[in-house]
Amino acid sequence: MENKEYIDSGILELYVYGLLSETESEEVATMAKNSTEINDEIIAIEKSIIALSSSFSPFHSVANYEKIKAKLELKHAKVIEMKPTGNWSQYIGWAAAVLLMIGIGYQYKQLNLTSNQITNTENEKIKIEKELQILELQNKAIETSLAVVRDVKNTVVSLGGQAVAPGSSAKIYWNKETKVVYVDAAGLPEPPEGMVYQVWALKLNPLSPTSIGLLDDFDENNQRFFAVNSTGDAEAFGITLEPAGGSLTPTMEQLYTLGKV
Repeated sequence: MENKEYIDSGILELYVYGLLSETESEEVATMAKNSTEINDEIIAIEKSIIALSSSFSPFHSVANYEKIKAKLELKHAKVIEMKPTGNWSQYIGWAAAVLLMIGIGYQYKQLNLTSNQITNTENEKIKIEKELQILELQNKAIETSLAVVRDVKNTVVSLGGQAVAPGSSAKIYWNKETKVVYVDAAGLPEPPEGMVYQVWALKLNPLSPTSIGLLDDFDENNQRFFAVNSTGDAEAFGITLEPAGGSLTPTMEQLYTLGKV
């Protein structure tokens, strides 16, 4: 066993307190003779106990105190073998020192527990704050959607499913005065990876499509309600499925929904 491990094991304190067996005491004494580090640690422990004994044993006589001190003092850097005694009053100070050490250890443990609880509380607080922010954003999105749906100035254009996806549907909310356009895409399936829905404002004669936006982050938009670019001149609206980033012209084979104003 390394010296540090031997010192940290607590056996030196038990040796100084006289709580080891005769065999164990002899082993410690031998270790101390062969190791300056262990010998110095024993000296330090004994000096600490002398100091603690003087403060925790107010009822000792001067003669008893000097006897204890004489037994603990080292001369010529040699370890004094502690001999058991029948006078237990001499060990009251030592017992007090042990209790003090135990108390300090307990308080340190409690301090660590309290520190961990504070850390956990702070982490929980941060988590709750993030969840509240998400809820606020969701509530704001719902309020926006409701305001658009309830606005009597909006023209509602229903888009029906086409050959590629007959079950698809969508709605356009278009304010012709402000030219603002919203898309309710709740009736569209989630686009495949690497694809995106693109919204088109159409002139019919001749057919002239104009892109007014992409329905990005489709899977993250729980309401499936999107604001797209404004338009003031449209006779119909259509939605196609295009490669990520969109296309300059609509891919008619991927026309999902279409509806006239």
